[in-house]
Amino acid sequence: MTQGKIERWHRSLKNQVLLENYNLLGDLKTRIAEFVDYYNTERYHESLDSLTPEDVYTGCEQTVLDRRRKKRKTIEKRRRPYYRQEAA
Repeated sequence: MTQGKIERWHRSLKNQVLLENYNLLGDLKTRIAEFVDYYNTERYHESLDSLTPEDVYTGCEQTVLDRRRKKRKTIEKRRRPYYRQEAA
């Protein structure tokens, strides 16, 4: 199972970074560093309940999940009058 996760990470890295051509090694290193930062701080991971690794590592996953639930409830409240109006 662990091997599969690292293989998936390498495939993501290849799909995002290695499809471009780099003339200088420094450019490639910079792009890899950008990918690692994106992967850990912005990209949602399905295995982490659609959280980022940074959210889990810093312990704020519950805060993020609560914020999402609150947002969903707000969206549902906004939709209800629209659907009632449309049905009439």
